[in-house]
Amino acid sequence: MKIKRKIEISVISDVHLGTYGCQAKYLLTYLNSIDPKKLVLNGDIIDIWQFSKRYFPRPHLKVIKKIMTMASNGVEVIYITGNHDEMLRKFSNTTIGNISIVDKAVLELDGKKAWFFHGDVFDISIQNAKWLAKLGGYGYNLLTLLNKMVNWYLEKRGKERYSISKKVKNGVKGAVKYINDFEKVISELAIENEYDYVICGHIHQPKMEYFENKNGATTYLNSGDWVENFTALEYQFKRWKIYNFNEDKLRPFVVIDKEDEDQKIKDLIAAITIVKQSKKKKKAKS
Repeated sequence: MKIKRKIEISVISDVHLGTYGCQAKYLLTYLNSIDPKKLVLNGDIIDIWQFSKRYFPRPHLKVIKKIMTMASNGVEVIYITGNHDEMLRKFSNTTIGNISIVDKAVLELDGKKAWFFHGDVFDISIQNAKWLAKLGGYGYNLLTLLNKMVNWYLEKRGKERYSISKKVKNGVKGAVKYINDFEKVISELAIENEYDYVICGHIHQPKMEYFENKNGATTYLNSGDWVENFTALEYQFKRWKIYNFNEDKLRPFVVIDKEDEDQKIKDLIAAITIVKQSKKKKKAKS
């Protein structure tokens, strides 16, 4: 029997089910390894822009079935709409069992406010030229298909996977500037609205960074994607972490904190002391 990792919240985004680039098998392995209280689907889960009846493989269907099963087993599933699944926005604020469809969400986590949304509302190319964004989406899909074939060859040769699209994005100054501006604008808006965390997706760049200005501070988090990065965000022990499938696999959530480690040692010593004292009292009574 496999032991699942218990976590409070798991956040995934940019899965793009129904496209060649979607790595549904890896995502399914991840979902089977966790037991969250909440599962936040932060946009672009089903790629309705590029949906085709001719291409929707079994692993993609299994991901949907797994999410439905999790919901039926008591997991609260929050589906936040993105640009590739914007058709679902007509059903915003609809709840079916444990599944709710929203455009954004604000959750209170251990006394702190977390603001969840996909992030496409801050994308000028989508707001002003949607046709260009869709064309770019098809180009990205072809690039990931090519990348898939390249990685198949590399894995056969026993070599590491390679992301062409990531290399292109990191090498283009305009793309790097766009990402930096995206993160800065969102973080400043979160500070203005007094959110302790701002969690989004959209740009396929997993990240966790503390932002501060004269008005306050916030933590910016991006869940990445399941096309090239295979990442998720997890909240547990009052902390966020980026889960990376390539690096973490099924490794349990570990808190690396000196104070917590010291406290655990103190608690362990206290527990041993109590056990010893109770044994001495029993001997004295007898």
